[in-house]
Amino acid sequence: MNAIQMLKDDHEKVKGLFREYEAAGDRAHKKKQGIAEKVFMELEVHATLEEEIFYPAAKEKAGKDGKALIVEGEEEHHVVKTLIAELKVLDPADEHYDAKFKVLTENVEHHIEEEEGEMLPDAEQVLGKELDRLGQQMAQRKGQLQQQVASAR
Repeated sequence: MNAIQMLKDDHEKVKGLFREYEAAGDRAHKKKQGIAEKVFMELEVHATLEEEIFYPAAKEKAGKDGKALIVEGEEEHHVVKTLIAELKVLDPADEHYDAKFKVLTENVEHHIEEEEGEMLPDAEQVLGKELDRLGQQMAQRKGQLQQQVASAR
């Protein structure tokens, strides 16, 4: 599996969960909470893969602009992690829950747009043949992270 394709597949999965959340309805608090928990897990695993494996590999070979995009991506991850932490302690029926989840959605969608529009094409150029090796490494780590999340529940 190519690392970039893996990241894009993750993006599509999360965007699908966001649409599911939006379609759940105003009073479907338990359903929304279940969807939100899937989103949190997907985002936490995805961000870890990027931060531990993909970003360092891309940063090592990137030019000045590519490095700046990666640093910005790391900061966007920080904002998303903060929102997730705040959502995890909120009651899904709280009036701030939907609003905060919407802010999370908007932040993640912006991040995806930038990554797919700028960072990933740049990384594809500088990483080239390494993408398959990185993809294998990321797939293995993803399995470990998913097991950790599953056993923590």
